[in-house]
This record gives sequence, C-alpha cells and structure tokens, in this order.
Amino acid sequence: METGSGGRHLAHGVLGSHAPNLYRKRLNMTRALSQLKILDFTTLWPGPLATMLLADLGAHVLRIEAPDRPDLLRYLPPYDEAGEGAAWRMANRNKKSLILDLRKPGAQQVVQRLVADYDIVVEQFRPGVLDRLGVGYAALSALQPRMIWCAITSFGQTGPWRDRPGHDIGFLAVSGLASHLGRPGVGPAPWTALPGDVAGGTWPAVAGILAAALQRHQTGVGQFIDIGMADGALFLNALAATQALHGGGSLLPGQGVLGGGSAYDHYRTADGRYLAVGALEPKFYALFLQAIAREDLADLPMDSDAEVTTLKFEIAATLVSRDLAHWRQVFDQVPCCVEAVESTEEALRLPQFVARGAVVDLPVVGGGTSRQLASPVRMSASPQVVAHAAVVPGSDAQAVLTAAGFAPKEIAALQASGAVGG
Repeated sequence: METGSGGRHLAHGVLGSHAPNLYRKRLNMTRALSQLKILDFTTLWPGPLATMLLADLGAHVLRIEAPDRPDLLRYLPPYDEAGEGAAWRMANRNKKSLILDLRKPGAQQVVQRLVADYDIVVEQFRPGVLDRLGVGYAALSALQPRMIWCAITSFGQTGPWRDRPGHDIGFLAVSGLASHLGRPGVGPAPWTALPGDVAGGTWPAVAGILAAALQRHQTGVGQFIDIGMADGALFLNALAATQALHGGGSLLPGQGVLGGGSAYDHYRTADGRYLAVGALEPKFYALFLQAIAREDLADLPMDSDAEVTTLKFEIAATLVSRDLAHWRQVFDQVPCCVEAVESTEEALRLPQFVARGAVVDLPVVGGGTSRQLASPVRMSASPQVVAHAAVVPGSDAQAVLTAAGFAPKEIAALQASGAVGG
C-alpha cells in the first residue's frame, strides 16, 4: 500500500486513527473501482475532480491533454515548489498523462487503440468537437460497444443553448439560485465554492459513470451520459423550485426558513467574527435561547417580516456582546446546531477534520510533497490509496503507448509527427 509523507498510510489517515477494527481488517481488500479504466479529456475543475474521485477509489485514469492548450488550472496560484498550481496537483492526482494532438495524423489511431482497454471516456468539450476530430462517441462506440461516454458541458447536448459557453456564476444565475442568495436590497455575491461546477457537474458525472458501469456489468453494453452543469445547478435549487412549481412564487433574498426568514442566519460577535445559527428544530432553538440567556424570546412571534426582523435584532444584540472565544466555549457545551464561521485555515486545523485525515501529504514525482484534501468518500472495504500528485503532462507516453501495443518505431514516429507530445 502506498504511503504519504512520513510513511502515513492514506487509507489509515482517511479512516482516522480510531477507525473501527472492522475497517482495519479490510484495508487489504480490492479497491472498489480497480476494474474501471478511464480516458480523461477534461480540464479545469468539474471533470478532473470527478475523475480524481474515481481514481482515489481505484479507477485507472489516463489524462489526455493537448500540446498547445494547457490546462489553465496549472497556472492558478498558489504554486508548489515545482511551480505547478496546487489545485491542479490535487485534481489530477493518481492519474497517468499523455499529450495528444488530435489534429495530427496518427493521433486518432492512438485513441482507437486505447479504447480497447480504456472503455470509459470523460470529456468536457462543446458538443460535436470530438466528433469533428474523428474520435467522438459514434466513432469510438462502434469500435467498443462497452464504451461508457460521459460528456460534461455547460448546458447539455440538446436544447437551444447546447453550444453556449458558461461558467459557475452563470449556472447559478440561470437556475434561479443566485436570485435568492444574499441580503435584501443587495445583489448576489459570487460563490467561491463553485457549486454549479462541483455539485452540478462533478458529482452527477461520478453518479452517472458508476450507474452506467453497474448496468454494463449486467448487459455488457455501454451508453452516453449527458451532464449539463446548468441542469445540476437547477437541481440544487430544488427547494425553491418546489415552491415555484406549487403556486408559491419565486423565493427572494431574506425569505424562507433557510434564507433569513427565521433565526437561521449569521450573526456578528464582539470581535468582528461570526456565528452560524442553525437552531431550526424546537428542541435546538430552546437550547440556543437558554445558552444565550434569552429564554424571553421563546414566545416572540415570527409570522411577519417585521416580527422576524425584531427577533433577529434581539439575537444579534445578544451575540455581538461577547467575542467568538466566549461563544465557542458556550456552544461546545450546548450542541444546538450553532457553529463558528471558520476561515479556511482554521477549518483545516479543526480536530474533527484532523481526526478524519481530511488533509494528506502526497509525494510529487521528482521530489517533494503536495498537501491536498482527501476524498470525502470513505468505504470500509475499499480504502483510498493515492499514489502521487499530478504528474507533468505527457510523462507516461512511453509506458502507455507500449501497453497499448505500439512498437518503439511507431512511438518514435508519432512523437516525430507531433501527434504525441512529451
């Protein structure tokens, strides 16, 4: 089993030092997705993150990159000691890499040979791009009937917006999510967690690939998976959509139990920090009021906007009277769904995440290590074992092409023509 820096097993780190014995006894079992082999044509965040999650669970992922269109994530600060983007190191860990120029003769033959073995393709091009290059779903599935093809696009393969480019901020806009984010009278702010990309693209892609692999196991036949990130963002807006679909109109900022129309909100402390108050259920709300010594608010009505505003003013006045350290101590003793708003650095140091091995040190090929987040998927009989951070693009060309059956002279010719880089 591979280890991270200091010899700490990633599987042990993810499960935690107090993992049940049942987990520990099974750590030498087969990894869950060791039978899956994936060609990854994606860049940036949604697709690479999806294939990273699959690779962490044992899938064999070969990343295909163009020689003249590098992944811009490589140049997003901060950089590691080798000058590579830290986010890129994470999203492309545990993968092999091959540089192919699909416009050059011979490159199509390489892909055709590879899909005999790598029979799952994940791509993030606009609809039709790979078809025009001769390596689209129709061409490759004819050669490989077991082909599972997952296309992640902005708006999906159909509809009037199929060719429209997009980014996370736009997916949140068209899905209606952005319309009720933020405060009344203030426009929505960008959401740096990229929920449209990750919850709308990454996770649906992972679910679709695994569902298709399960069905293929039963039928022997693959299929096409159409992931539109705007669709995923719309699904994220399901709570507000149920209101709109049943005559309740559109949710606006500051409305709804979860949007500020109740005590559920963020409140400032004396030192300028914030508390997230999620005490929704009656038992938690009662505990919360007891903890802040405001039981007098228990019977305050919340039937109108004005009444809710009055309640929140009283809560805010109480919480701002003491600093965050005081309230941390109070709510550590009274579990009522109230938490401090942590900075990212503070979050990474929280005992809960440390105990669960949420951060791992991975070796970088050529020397050094890279600190990264572990996958959130923890399975008792299928440990995550991450061998290395992302490798330099194209560094696996010889090994990959040799394994695909190309002779040394053929490999040399492909490299000389520019079809294969690295």
